[in-house]
Amino acid sequence: MTTREERNRLIEENLPLVGYLASDTHARATHVPREELASAGALALVTAAEAYDPSLGVPFGAYARRRILGAFADEMRSMDWASRGIRRRIKETTAVQDTLSSGLGRPATAAEIATAMGVSQEEVLAALADATRSVTTLDDVHESDLASYTPLPDEAAAVAERRTVLDHAIRALPERMRMIVHAVYIDERPVKEIAEELGVSHSAVSQQRAEAIRLLRDALERFYRDGEEAPTTSRVSASVRDGFFARIAETGGSRIARALAGSASITS
Repeated sequence: MTTREERNRLIEENLPLVGYLASDTHARATHVPREELASAGALALVTAAEAYDPSLGVPFGAYARRRILGAFADEMRSMDWASRGIRRRIKETTAVQDTLSSGLGRPATAAEIATAMGVSQEEVLAALADATRSVTTLDDVHESDLASYTPLPDEAAAVAERRTVLDHAIRALPERMRMIVHAVYIDERPVKEIAEELGVSHSAVSQQRAEAIRLLRDALERFYRDGEEAPTTSRVSASVRDGFFARIAETGGSRIARALAGSASITS
């Protein structure tokens, strides 16, 4: 296991990797907000640094990349817009489109595809529109494509500050959410196994994990609000959210407490 200093260094040096992968994934999956990906990726980076064992001989960059992409996949599954039926329709329509285009030597029209499939042209157009939103495999991202990046001193300070806030926020999560985050991102346990242990459904665990990510994002938004009203993405009650902010303030020191001030549950 790494020491705390080594863990912090790994997080600070590899935060640009989170931004790169979040931007690249968002470009290929535009229906997923980049901010959601960045939050999930930042959490995965922190947990990867905590769990990393250099004695295994695996470079941290490769290890963290796998954990970050896994978090992205979980995030996209939790907000997947397409049912199994829609995905089947997309696959069938694009297969017919490719076959006709190859045979005709030109792009097939929607009318030609509809005739071949025995459906309406509107159904074909809807399927093709959905196809443009489908997510390509995350494995298409290669580390060799990443440009080397060394943050400037002020950027490094900002990265360290963000990491500190996130670290306290993870520890302040409600008990079950914190346990699920630890099980998913640190222990790398299957969601099905976690659900069986807790006696809940697979979707319930996924929803708790997604809500934990939203709470972490709320903490960062509130910390960096600059006097403005911070937007909230979490769906918990105001009292639960205020309690979360209060726990962060209690352990995070005076600067974090002042930045999070505003909730009735937090005293100055």
